[in-house]
Amino acid sequence: MACSLLPTTTLLLLIFLFPTFVESAIRHYNFTVVMKNTTKLCSSKSIATINGKFPGPTLYAREDDTVNVRVSNNIQYNVTIHWHGVRQLRTGWSDGPAYITQCPIQPGQSFLYNFTLTGQRGTLLWHAHISWLRTTIHGAIVIFPKKGVPYPFPKPDKEKLIILSEWWKADTEAVINQAMQTGLPPNISDSHTINGHVGPATGCTSQGYTLHVEPGKTYLIRLVNAAINDELFFKIAGHNLKIVEVDASYTKPFTTDTIFIGPGQTTNALLTTDQATGKYLIAVSPFMDTIVAVDNVTAIAFLRYKDTLAFSPPVLTSTPAINATAVTSKFMDNLRSLNSKKYPANVPLTVDHYLYFTIGVGINSCPTCVNGSKSVGNINNVSFVMPSTALLQAHYYNISGIFTDDFPANPLVPFNYTGNFTGGISTMNGTRLFRIAFNSTVQIVLQGTGIIAPESHPIHLHGFNFFAIAKGVGNFDLVNDPKKFNLVDPVERNTISVPTGGWTAIRFRADNPGVWFLHCHLEVHTSWGLKMAFVVDNGKGPNESLPPPPSDLPQC
Repeated sequence: MACSLLPTTTLLLLIFLFPTFVESAIRHYNFTVVMKNTTKLCSSKSIATINGKFPGPTLYAREDDTVNVRVSNNIQYNVTIHWHGVRQLRTGWSDGPAYITQCPIQPGQSFLYNFTLTGQRGTLLWHAHISWLRTTIHGAIVIFPKKGVPYPFPKPDKEKLIILSEWWKADTEAVINQAMQTGLPPNISDSHTINGHVGPATGCTSQGYTLHVEPGKTYLIRLVNAAINDELFFKIAGHNLKIVEVDASYTKPFTTDTIFIGPGQTTNALLTTDQATGKYLIAVSPFMDTIVAVDNVTAIAFLRYKDTLAFSPPVLTSTPAINATAVTSKFMDNLRSLNSKKYPANVPLTVDHYLYFTIGVGINSCPTCVNGSKSVGNINNVSFVMPSTALLQAHYYNISGIFTDDFPANPLVPFNYTGNFTGGISTMNGTRLFRIAFNSTVQIVLQGTGIIAPESHPIHLHGFNFFAIAKGVGNFDLVNDPKKFNLVDPVERNTISVPTGGWTAIRFRADNPGVWFLHCHLEVHTSWGLKMAFVVDNGKGPNESLPPPPSDLPQC
């Protein structure tokens, strides 16, 4: 009797639902970058994808597993993949940001990413980390606990993955290239997507996404914001969500009807299907509490109970106002580390480096641009200039002339950061890094500015989790604000939203040698230069040192 091979996705699910079936410490994946013709909003275009999928394939692994992903580039663009939130302990060569830890994978070339998921469990994401390719090259990372280790919350009956994103009718590489040439802000997206579906849109019918559920069950919703420029609200009509994890770190559970999630962030929530049989609206809407243009189209999908009649009218819900700052603040205030005996919050209580980083947007001269000027992002008034040689290689091989390690620890010219600004709006340019010794402790106050317009900035740190110990509105007060620091159970994350016209304080321990990117996860701001990097020197011995690069590391 002939036997048929199980599809790869089915086999992977069997591995994790029935771990005695297969147990392996190394997970192998093949990612092939290919162009794919795709139609959405009644408009077709060719998009860059992994294995022809949008969103891309999900990586499944367990805590402490090693993951090997062979990425083969079969498109005309250079490509890299970043494993967003993966600690990359001593595996910085596999972190993925172009010209920071590696040169990009050129057309026709491949690279093997090799990393271990040390001490992490939950949901993360992966995405392209060059130009704007992450608009369509992205997917989820699902990290199950070690075999035999339970969740620190009631075991769900089932799990559902929901990836939020944005969609442009235009070619997004053309969108950002045009913006950089003209000096004008890039065009906003035409729609948000839910698991790749745009849903119903004006003048264009679409099936949309349906979340099928059974009554009386508990579902673990793994929510990923893979959008590139939008912070988002997520709601399910008639249902509450119990938050249990963000950015692959467990939290104290709390119940809410609205999730606030920035680009690059992930949230796990328990959904109990305790309502009457029917169809319930799922709404995804943007947050923007300033004068910046944003895609203000609400994406919709439906949660559908088993045995719901075919044409049942949906139960509706209202979305938060686009400028619902209070909703975002309440959600972030409720986030606390679980801080249990098994999952402690190891907040650094002493600090070696006190850093004060102003973040925002300025205007620099640009004779070839439309208005003779261009928008630039900056940290401490430094707009980051991307090198032509990867910084990690320059650091490892001690190549001079690629970067300097004199990034300012404080604003060079103090001013009223969130008040009426009367100074110059131009920035300095440079590839300037901040050097720290292995195992140093670092506190960064991320201070928003209002030079052009105050704005919420989701800031992402590569190579580390950090603890968000406080936030506030206005300028950070060095005397009074530290009194409200939470050094007991602050939320542990890899990406945090700095409030509009305000500040956020974070702490981390630099226990990972290498070069690590810090940048705004709004891709428009990253493109404009709102980014910098840390150099973490080696410690003592091989276990505290960066190993040599892999033999197939791409060359520039």
